[in-house]
Amino acid sequence: MDSLTLARQQKAYLYAALTVFLWSTVASAFKLSLRYTDPLQLLLWADIASIACLGIILFFSGNFRLLQKYTGRDVAAAAGLGILNPFLYYIILFSAYDLLPAQVAQPLNYTWAITLTLLSIPLLKQKIGIRDAAAILISYFGVVLIATYGRPFSLEFSSIPGVVLALGSTVIWSLYWIFNTRDRHDPVAGLFLNFVFALPPILVACFVFSSPWPIPLYGLAGAFYVGVFEMGIAFVLWLKAMKLTVSAAKISTLIFFSPFLSLVFISFLVGEDIRVSTIIGLLFIVAGNALQKTGGNLG
Repeated sequence: MDSLTLARQQKAYLYAALTVFLWSTVASAFKLSLRYTDPLQLLLWADIASIACLGIILFFSGNFRLLQKYTGRDVAAAAGLGILNPFLYYIILFSAYDLLPAQVAQPLNYTWAITLTLLSIPLLKQKIGIRDAAAILISYFGVVLIATYGRPFSLEFSSIPGVVLALGSTVIWSLYWIFNTRDRHDPVAGLFLNFVFALPPILVACFVFSSPWPIPLYGLAGAFYVGVFEMGIAFVLWLKAMKLTVSAAKISTLIFFSPFLSLVFISFLVGEDIRVSTIIGLLFIVAGNALQKTGGNLG
């Protein structure tokens, strides 16, 4: 790795680490906000906050003019990505958090790095070796431990719909990142358009299946926090990391350090008693990703 590539990779690690820190707070924000809103209401107001946040970033960076470079095809692609994220992704994710304890929903959602590896096989024509396959098995055993509260062979999940939604969100999230890496436009401008184009379907869904208002002040504050930090600033940092890194695998495993810090917030802010099975399951997930990250393929 030459010096220029090394410098880019170091920046990618920095952006990824900052994102991980911000993401460690949002599981608590999701759960606390859902005490006062339903998933669609939370998504609507968080999306509005995110559009404002990203618009401000574009304005003060002088990059608002970059939107003029989008062709009709580019705009259509941005709209399609907006349907994936934030529209589908957050409806599914918030619904999972509504059904599951935060300490369960959060680590299940964090397995998207493994899902990304699996989807890269058919979509990117990548091959995985013995090491990767072992990492996947180890990580998903951790998922089963968490989802069954430490009784993996009973297959009695805390909430089957919630578990399905949490794991399903990782598929949507991974697809979004795979398709987004093909976009050569400014990542903040692209993300801004994703959220702008997602607003109409979110608003329609909210009117049909819920109601945009009234929203309690605590719920609105939580939605704004989610929109600014989870959907806005953290997304911008992670997009920059993905653009700079020489390999998505090099930074994707960093996200698994966040759940442990997140458990502290969940315990103190949400008031959940953290189960031993959650911690052990997370250790398996991290171990699987550490195995995937170290060394080369063995087969």
